[in-house]
Amino acid sequence: MPLNNRLKELRAARGLNQQELGSLVGASRQTISLIERGDYNPSVTLALRIAGVFGRPVEEVFYLTEEESI
Repeated sequence: MPLNNRLKELRAARGLNQQELGSLVGASRQTISLIERGDYNPSVTLALRIAGVFGRPVEEVFYLTEEESI
């Protein structure tokens, strides 16, 4: 089940490119790209690091649509 995210929107608002965000969270540019496209679900640790960069709760960065929720 793909995990939806607001990563591209939040990253653009902060003026970060994928490489810069990856460096901040210890991931590659390719990993950030895959997460943004919904082709890769980050680990809990990585999701928390990403949310921390934006100063947001993880639920504001990553989410399931209502039909995908339990």
